[in-house]
Amino acid sequence: MRIVRLIHKAFFRARGSYPARLGGKAVRVDPDHMGFWQATTSNTWEPDMLRVLARYLTPQTIYYDIGAWIGPTALYAAGFCKKVVCFEPDPVAYQYLLWNLRLNAARNILPLNIALADRDSAMPMSSMGVLGDSMATLLTSEARPATAEVLALSWKTWLNLGIAEEPDFMKIDIEGSEFSLLPTLNDYLQAHKPTLFLSTHTPFLEAHQRVEEMTKVLNVMALYKKCLNDKLEPVDPHSLLSDEALAQFHSFVLED
Repeated sequence: MRIVRLIHKAFFRARGSYPARLGGKAVRVDPDHMGFWQATTSNTWEPDMLRVLARYLTPQTIYYDIGAWIGPTALYAAGFCKKVVCFEPDPVAYQYLLWNLRLNAARNILPLNIALADRDSAMPMSSMGVLGDSMATLLTSEARPATAEVLALSWKTWLNLGIAEEPDFMKIDIEGSEFSLLPTLNDYLQAHKPTLFLSTHTPFLEAHQRVEEMTKVLNVMALYKKCLNDKLEPVDPHSLLSDEALAQFHSFVLED
């Protein structure tokens, strides 16, 4: 079976792309992630997230994809909105992101090989497996030693660069780095209230850190009038500090 998969991949590599579907739309994508693209084609990968994007994005929307990986949400969003600005610091994933954008002639997407973080720095990055596997994070530990060094900018520095228009909708899915990033966005979110799709990864934290770090995130979430899950059902933020909730991954839609 493995040999068949390798032959299949080699065939599409020779052709230069793999035909897939993303939210029902035909796309041409990199063959090295065929298993993943088969999941998007069968609509088994993050269907709730795609429905959220389709619901909120408009032809006037500036969409920030923070944690773009190899580009599935950026490519999907590009068909709905005015412009996508995507941030992907993982150097391996970023190369695939560029490949997929070229294959689809995605002209309204600005790709950036940087991390948004709590400070301006060259920062260590680790992964649960190997770089490029969608699990890269700025959280490092003895169990997850750094495997690369990446450029990180604070939100304040990013805005001061004036490279792109400010967002109407932000997706933040950065494998645990949200706990340090989100508090630094507090003043901006309070003033501008872009709709926010936020994924939290408390299981990546040490157990003794989870309540404190999630409380910081909840303080920022409280700036918004509505807190929904990815099925757009109301969520009680106070329930997120239970031991059971802290042991799980969650996604939220925050809107004013």
